[in-house]
Amino acid sequence: MRVLLALALCLASVVATAQSTRFAVPDWLFPRRPPPSGDPLPADGVKLIHMPNSDAAFTAAQLGNLFFVPDWHPATHGPMPEVVARGRPPDVYACAYCHMPGGQGRPENAPLAGLPAQYIIQQVEYFKSGARHGAAVGGYLPTDGMIRLSKSLSAADLAAAADYFAALRMTKRTRVIETVRVPKTDVVGWTYASKTGTATEALGQRILELTKDTQAHEHRADGLLYIAYVPMGSIGRGSSVAQSTCVTCHGDKLQGVGVIPPLAGRSPTYILRQLVAFRTGARAGAAGAPMKPVVEAMKINNMIDVAAYAGSLQ
Repeated sequence: MRVLLALALCLASVVATAQSTRFAVPDWLFPRRPPPSGDPLPADGVKLIHMPNSDAAFTAAQLGNLFFVPDWHPATHGPMPEVVARGRPPDVYACAYCHMPGGQGRPENAPLAGLPAQYIIQQVEYFKSGARHGAAVGGYLPTDGMIRLSKSLSAADLAAAADYFAALRMTKRTRVIETVRVPKTDVVGWTYASKTGTATEALGQRILELTKDTQAHEHRADGLLYIAYVPMGSIGRGSSVAQSTCVTCHGDKLQGVGVIPPLAGRSPTYILRQLVAFRTGARAGAAGAPMKPVVEAMKINNMIDVAAYAGSLQ
């Protein structure tokens, strides 16, 4: 009886230790708009919507069409391949609908501009094989959509899209600000936006990345500047971590080396989601194997620091 009791206590201790060291995926990292109540009304397909500094105009129906890319400034990039501009219905969405015609992406998805074409192809193949999937508990539509698309994307279309985005130039779109308090927010289009008024709340151990122009974000405007609020001191702490770990593969200024992608100046919340994905095994492709020992010892606050530092760079 005493032996059984001792064994039970030992097993309980092991389980408790495993639970205490288990990595918890933060839900705030995956903003989701609450589902609409009742049946949504069809989007207006007649009234044209305009944006400042653009001669283009689109209807609400076009802005919500995954097989149509609202291109507000077509002169700023070369001709988009068909799969980038229109996709291949019913399962291959237009690549630039999410990643934008200039390849700059938005906080909820990857900026592809300037990434090596080989790297883009590799990652889509990982989505297709299941080696890369989402880390969010309960799923996250931007990632889930990418997985679905990958199953039907032809090799020719993938190569055309990869070559197109690789030829573009990435520009910094997020301003990283260290702070203690942040505006209270709503979810708008898979990212955060400040509520009306001046109410604030404690940031705590989070990165809060938000749009400063809700309407332009909803209209999928390009060239928007996003704000990423990060904890005080996180950029300096992240620099120390990066210098001891990240620069070995990603380069001294995290500009990328060969097919290893650049991190500098990219969305801090996107970078953080990738660190979480490596930590949880959601990104398990062979090319990402060197990341596994790096993130295994990291807690979420360490990841926040690295993401804040990388996002602060040019």
